[in-house]
Amino acid sequence: MYVGLKMLTDVVTLTPATLVKDADRLMDEHRLWMLLVKEGDMLVGSVSREDVRKALPSSATTLARHELNYLLARLTVDKIMQREVACVPPETEIEEAAEIMHRRNLHGLAVVDGTGRLLGYINRNVMLDVLVEEMGLRQGGARIVIDVEDRTGVIHEVSGIIKDMGVSIIATGTFFHDGRRIVVVRVQTGDPTPIAKRLVEVGYTLVGPDHFRGSWS
Repeated sequence: MYVGLKMLTDVVTLTPATLVKDADRLMDEHRLWMLLVKEGDMLVGSVSREDVRKALPSSATTLARHELNYLLARLTVDKIMQREVACVPPETEIEEAAEIMHRRNLHGLAVVDGTGRLLGYINRNVMLDVLVEEMGLRQGGARIVIDVEDRTGVIHEVSGIIKDMGVSIIATGTFFHDGRRIVVVRVQTGDPTPIAKRLVEVGYTLVGPDHFRGSWS
């Protein structure tokens, strides 16, 4: 899956000429912590809530009202915006974008084309939605969790057993815990018992919360 297929395209943006007080209002209205700044279609920067709050006079200011109004009427986004914005191209794989966000502790990434034109934005909410989609939760079915050897062909074998029982696989996922490979399979059935029984018969180990309780208790 690619970032360009999952990015948010209805993005609230500013221009460098936007007043900082209007940026503050937009953040409040849309409950955003950051806004991207465009000049035409080109991404030129970003403004965070922290940037805005630092720039706006506090309630303890000694400025007279007319001085304050004069300042607020002229303070524009280009005076406070960050010009370096974390971004990725739309062909970036979704998991690579997630790794960048995790490694750099980012809430999101701007998505731009090769010329710097802003196409959209991808954030942590999108990543969570992609995870739910990839694991097939919304399609129903049942979940089977298998502790397997980390060897070539193991997922192919498990898939073959399920296929031979006439059941469709909705999604699969692989996770690692304490050096063990855990395969999660969501199958299109309301009762996974026959599949689970068959997997055990051929030597696979099925696991559930009780097998890991020591890790969180």
